[in-house]
Amino acid sequence: MTEHTGLAARKKAAREAAFLRRELAHRSAGAQAAHLTRWIAEHPGRAVAGYMPMRSEIDPLPAMTAAAATARVGVPVIEAAGQPLRFREWRPGCALKRGHFGADIPVSGDWITPGIVIVPLVAFDRHGHRLGYGGGFYDRTLERLRAAGPVTAVGFAFAAQEAEEIPIEPTDQPLDLVITESGIVVPT
Repeated sequence: MTEHTGLAARKKAAREAAFLRRELAHRSAGAQAAHLTRWIAEHPGRAVAGYMPMRSEIDPLPAMTAAAATARVGVPVIEAAGQPLRFREWRPGCALKRGHFGADIPVSGDWITPGIVIVPLVAFDRHGHRLGYGGGFYDRTLERLRAAGPVTAVGFAFAAQEAEEIPIEPTDQPLDLVITESGIVVPT
């Protein structure tokens, strides 16, 4: 077994265990976005990229709605495999259509460049590493955004999605912090 194959198998096993933990947390979730909403409010005017929750993902929409009162808010649009995401402006109640992988995206709107990116994830650790769905979209996107200027990558997850260690590779982009329904985790 090559080193790459071993890493892929470890990521697959970590992803499966994390999906199960997330599903269990989703079933018992209460006020999920309270800490995220407060944190974004402390950074007024910065453009925010959120996401439209799917399956058992923690729901950032309350925080995105609050942010839209003072800043531009966008959601990710997948334009092609292997490419970074782009963010189309979103407003509460805007017309949506189904995008790639079943995520809703605005029917129309300007493209925005966010200063804050709320990143969905499958699992995270205390070092700011995240396990995504395996497509690399957020890694490519954060790399591109960071090369152009300051951006804060905020992982948003249930506390139950925390793992002891996430297997990483050189292309994985770290999170600046993780916000859960229980509080804020600053990487060590």
